Amino acid sequence: MCIVYAETAARDSLEQVVSEALAQSGSDKSDVRGVCLGVSGVNHPSDQEKIENWIRDMFPSHVKVYVQNDAIVALASGTMGKLHGCVLIAGTGCIAYGFGEDGKEARASGGGPILGDWGSGYGISAQALTAVIRAHDGRGPETLLTSTILKALGLSSPDELIGWTYADPSWARIAALVPHVVSCAEAGDKISDKILVDAADDLALSVKAVVQRLGLCGEDGTASFPVVMVGGVLNANRKWDTGKEVSNRIIRYFPGAQTIIPKVEPAVGAALLAMNFLTS
Repeated sequence: MCIVYAETAARDSLEQVVSEALAQSGSDKSDVRGVCLGVSGVNHPSDQEKIENWIRDMFPSHVKVYVQNDAIVALASGTMGKLHGCVLIAGTGCIAYGFGEDGKEARASGGGPILGDWGSGYGISAQALTAVIRAHDGRGPETLLTSTILKALGLSSPDELIGWTYADPSWARIAALVPHVVSCAEAGDKISDKILVDAADDLALSVKAVVQRLGLCGEDGTASFPVVMVGGVLNANRKWDTGKEVSNRIIRYFPGAQTIIPKVEPAVGAALLAMNFLTS
């Protein structure tokens, strides 16, 4: 019952997004030649097929439909629609995804913080909350995170963090604490700095895993390839610059890597992919 309800809600949301996009562009469904969607969590052919069928039911039969993982359209937003290279997304969650010249694909991370995505916004913030509790218990060192996070949340004691956390443990709500972790690191807090250093290490390792599996760096490890970097954790424009730290690590691994911050939204990447699919 819950699965059926969730699918119905997802399809209804998709129909609303399509209607809004058509209205904003002043177009009719008959004007559309192709649709490309980047959807989070689409990691299996059965997922793609299901959503493709939903879209086909919304449009005339001549419309070509392409459904991809959202990481793929994010890659396209930095490569002008070319599916080659690696994309690293680090926002609330994180994932590294890549395409080789031969069409092979590989991914690393993307399973959520329970399965080790500690470079994500959720992972960073969860470690910060843990550090506050450990300091309060006497199991860990004192940290500026305690006063900073309590003030930000309007709480008076670390004991209250337990109730706050489990009242709504949604990923986005927890991940919203990342700017406070960065502020503490910039103020010289060693615990916060270590959390961010470990996050940068983990994100760079995810890219390294994808690049090595696809051979993007070539046999001698110096071949040129793009690494598109997307997400709030990477693009915060702060003194403690996680994106720069990750980029430096990637280039140390692979001197030929070209890190790219896209100048357009992933939606533009989806449009470029649709155009490429139609003309290929």
